[in-house]
Amino acid sequence: MVEGEGAAGAARILVVDDDPAIRRALERGLRLAGYRVQLASDGAAALAAVGTGEGLGGQAAPQAIVLDVAMPGLTGIEVCAALRERGVDTPVLMLSARDETVDRITGLESGADDYLVKPFDLRELELRLRALLRRRPPAPVGDRVLRAGPLTLDGAAYLATYEGEPVNLTAREFALLDVFVRNAGLVLTRDQLLARVWGYDFEVRTDVVDTFVSYLRRKLEAGGRPRLLHTVRGVGFVLRVSDGRR
Repeated sequence: MVEGEGAAGAARILVVDDDPAIRRALERGLRLAGYRVQLASDGAAALAAVGTGEGLGGQAAPQAIVLDVAMPGLTGIEVCAALRERGVDTPVLMLSARDETVDRITGLESGADDYLVKPFDLRELELRLRALLRRRPPAPVGDRVLRAGPLTLDGAAYLATYEGEPVNLTAREFALLDVFVRNAGLVLTRDQLLARVWGYDFEVRTDVVDTFVSYLRRKLEAGGRPRLLHTVRGVGFVLRVSDGRR
């Protein structure tokens, strides 16, 4: 079941949770924060609507999704993975009652952009949403096509290629690779990457950077291609493209 409406001109947020009390609380809080809010009571309803790219009930598609992990039927993990497979890159903030590292990683591996553990302060959720909306990868100003070694990034089309072969990236992975390509050869700390890609103005766990770097490596190194993203122990990460050796 889907429901919801809101004031014109505000960012549209889709809240997906099977608990009516949580849906009502999030709807009320987010509307007070100035957002339009659309509601879905289960994963199947949200997936059917968002997957078309047409939004819910004829409304415009949401600009961000708040998605509960533990739902009957389709779980939040399954919904997020299905959306990413369909090419839907809308930012997803996952909600979960579990704070185990494996659960957090599973959520991020499904394509989520952030992960918030229940119970949470509504102000923190709103700050994280604001960061997701603000930090959606922008098309680069000036040179729209960036190159570093075998990598080419077309910011206008959000297209990454490796020696001419497309590399299928989520919006967050594209934003992270964009920062690395623009700073090829420079060591970037986890805090620098958090600030440039996630844009948080409050303390957040830096292991999310390691998780997304591992996603990029997996995709860039597919088929036995050489490693480009290297770890500098105790400092951060660097994109090295001077040669093709690991």
